[in-house]
Amino acid sequence: MVKKRALQQWSVEDSAELYGIRNWGAGYFNVSAAGEVTISPMGEGKGPQVGIPEIIRGMRERGYDMPVLLRVENILDSQISFLHESFRNAIKKLDYKGEYRGVFPIKVNQQQQVVEKIAQFGTRFHHGLEVGSKAELIAAVSQLSDTQACLICNGYKDEEFIDLGLHALRMGFNCFFVVEMPGELDLILERGEALGVKPSIGVRAKLSVKAGGHWTDSGGERSTFGLTPAQIVDVVDRLRERDMLDCFRLLHYHLGSQVPNIRDIRTAVMEGSRLYAGLVQEGAPMGYLDLGGGLAVDYDGSHTNFVSSRNYNLDEYCADVVEAIMTILDEQGVPHPHIVTESGRATVAYYSILLFNILDVSAVEFGSLPDQLPEDAPESVRNLREVLHSLTLRNLQECYNDAIYYRDEIRQLFITGRVTLRQRTLGERFYWAIMGRIAEEKTKLKHVPRDLADIDVGLADIYYGNFSVFQSLPDSWAIDQLFPVMPVHRLSEFPSQQCILSDITCDSDGRIDHFIDPQGMKSTLNLHPLRDGEEYYLGVFLVGAYQETLGDLHNLLGDTNVVSVRINDDGSYEFVREIRGDTVSDILGYVEYDPRRILEEIRTTAETAVRQGRLTPSERFSVMQAFEDGLRGYTYFER
Repeated sequence: MVKKRALQQWSVEDSAELYGIRNWGAGYFNVSAAGEVTISPMGEGKGPQVGIPEIIRGMRERGYDMPVLLRVENILDSQISFLHESFRNAIKKLDYKGEYRGVFPIKVNQQQQVVEKIAQFGTRFHHGLEVGSKAELIAAVSQLSDTQACLICNGYKDEEFIDLGLHALRMGFNCFFVVEMPGELDLILERGEALGVKPSIGVRAKLSVKAGGHWTDSGGERSTFGLTPAQIVDVVDRLRERDMLDCFRLLHYHLGSQVPNIRDIRTAVMEGSRLYAGLVQEGAPMGYLDLGGGLAVDYDGSHTNFVSSRNYNLDEYCADVVEAIMTILDEQGVPHPHIVTESGRATVAYYSILLFNILDVSAVEFGSLPDQLPEDAPESVRNLREVLHSLTLRNLQECYNDAIYYRDEIRQLFITGRVTLRQRTLGERFYWAIMGRIAEEKTKLKHVPRDLADIDVGLADIYYGNFSVFQSLPDSWAIDQLFPVMPVHRLSEFPSQQCILSDITCDSDGRIDHFIDPQGMKSTLNLHPLRDGEEYYLGVFLVGAYQETLGDLHNLLGDTNVVSVRINDDGSYEFVREIRGDTVSDILGYVEYDPRRILEEIRTTAETAVRQGRLTPSERFSVMQAFEDGLRGYTYFER
């Protein structure tokens, strides 16, 4: 498709189709007539649009270097609003008697400004928080001001964790202790009695249903956390024995973080509703049904049940959830509970974009081929030349096989000293010329042989991006998560280069070589040729969930600069928060170096060099100044 369009005049519409931005952008991102990616924080066709290159210019004017994590506050506000409005519409349409209570799992993005804004934007909907550790609980209590919102305590709970939650209850928070392990119940009851606080208790159920996708082991009977139906009945009996069954108010389950198939979601809701009805019939007051996470993000825009997509939209999700609960509970004559979901990924994914510049490119060097071979050319080189000249559409596979054979033969002869470096180089040039011809010709085939399908990867340019996969996109490296990647400008130009992306970590795994495609995935990305003296910017979209929290310090590359903007109704925008990325000194401190001691040790070494005559005193000053400036510098590449 791309090559055919190149024969005609390339347009921004072609770029929008190539990168799929209108499929995965959820109405928040589009391409302008000027060939720039734009942001519409209110959604498609609503409110103002701002071009990302304009925001980048504002960053650079304020002294921020790439890479930058750009957060658009309005998108977070919009996502929370859309979630609640969709549930409210479904509840009203189906005459459901309960209410919707969303919560955000802090583990999805624990950054203070993220949690603060979720609590702020969610107040009008009573949107709460879910925590899984003492640190998260303390953070949640500090940010959450709405006492009608749910505060869900999951995870392992020691005495101190439980005491903190009980104190939150005393302060008026709607705090639930979700029993994950059978032994937790007694400790919760003991601490409640000791502090004179009656706990609100829930249980996490292990459902029999399992969903597809990356996180399939989050659910099912063999999932790590949760209680079996028999263990849940034990909880009912133990609470009844202590005359505390009225504390049992919530049932929770978790199907997975990214559930692509709506059928799995509906099946899980029906099983969970059966368990809920059974608990009400046992005498527990209940009132809350927590469906956990699972609302997926359509990362590739294919609208299918592929692991990086989803075959449903938000309205369909909400309607199916409400209808499934009603179907079971009405049949049993059980009152409708408040519906709780822990939709973290879908809440924050859209509002963060990783922006970085391309530093350099490495391309396959075909070189010029001689009209006449040197007299001393080895037989393998002559054979490669013959393969190139005899290549046709009908013998692509045969020529591919022969080229591999003769190339390997030349390499072996070189290792054993029977071929010179110059002779090997000539053979390599013929080999790459053959691969280039095969790559061109195979596009004419209706069915491409398996061996030839990935030949473009071997010919792809390597674009070196100013970022770290391990720090900013750990899921791309660890679990092959697909994220939309595209240029944010020059989209009216034909992207002629087939590329893969490498970061600056000097690690072979620090690369992105799988990209979204309507058919599921492709191994190269179409990009534009670099221009001398001009920056080329790429964006990785939908990175708001998990990536900041999971990032590591590979090669001691730290947190990126973070800029949060808010786009106004008139199309202007303001920088509402700016966080400088880690300095070299910060990073060294994280791994237990003392920057002051480092400078002292370097100073000692430099003074020794002065005594030995390798440095003058003034040169020593320059050396020390350079190291002091280096400690204060950004860990990423600076122009």
